[in-house]
Amino acid sequence: MVVGTPAVPGQRHEGDVPGARAGEGMGNAMKLCMMSYTMARQGVGVEEIVRCAEELGLEGIDWVSTYGRDARELRALSDAAGLTVACHTFFLRSFPEGDGWLDEAKQGIDDAVALGAPVVMIPTGTRPEMDRSEFRRRWIDALAEIMLFAREAGVILTVENFPGAASAFVTAVDFYEAQRQVPGLKLTFDNGNAASGEDPVASFRQCAADVVHIHLKDWTVRSTPAEGYRQMLDGRYYRPALIGEGDMPTAECWQAFREAGYGGYINIEYEGNEIPAAEAMRRAVSYLRSL
Repeated sequence: MVVGTPAVPGQRHEGDVPGARAGEGMGNAMKLCMMSYTMARQGVGVEEIVRCAEELGLEGIDWVSTYGRDARELRALSDAAGLTVACHTFFLRSFPEGDGWLDEAKQGIDDAVALGAPVVMIPTGTRPEMDRSEFRRRWIDALAEIMLFAREAGVILTVENFPGAASAFVTAVDFYEAQRQVPGLKLTFDNGNAASGEDPVASFRQCAADVVHIHLKDWTVRSTPAEGYRQMLDGRYYRPALIGEGDMPTAECWQAFREAGYGGYINIEYEGNEIPAAEAMRRAVSYLRSL
């Protein structure tokens, strides 16, 4: 379906939250989800990403861009492997300087519909030269426009907690500032990125009613600069680690998800290069299934 046409009967609509609350038809069995970015960033191709997810018995996949492929082809690959397309993540590469970002958003939403993804997520990035409150204001204005197309297409628009001292969205307060001005906006909760600005367990609990998708990641954290570490909003320095092998309170976050009745998909995210992607996925899945 092309953005701008009515949503088809029976399709998810904005407001139909696919993940979060027990008692809304999903129960509270959390589902592990392949995040294509975790493997693609190490050069792994689309077919191998799907094969890995299938071999690990994952239940969903989040296609982070379409890698130059037709979205319908990615859906067919996912369907054949028994993977639900849980989310489509896409980027607005011309935002905020360029004038083509709305067309990028429309294309991303069209791709989500072709993929059968009920949720879309737009990473908001950072602009170190811009005050983060001003950067957030610009994003809020853009999200208000994008929401019109998301509603019409029947997909749920989300942002995530994004890392960095200049990030527009790190904390729960940041998210709710946006949601007040963009009704219907939901959150893809990222535990590791939330931890760069506040306690991630408390942050999740504050936002739980609006969380429709989750990213799990881990960091090694230190108080002083070092090679490979980046400074975050809380002033500390962070380096990617494999889930369960860093300093994030992963087990405590997992328990908070359970207690909230979250029954949606959880991306497995690894941004390091020390461990080959397939091995990183295997180890992370094994750890999470042990919780």
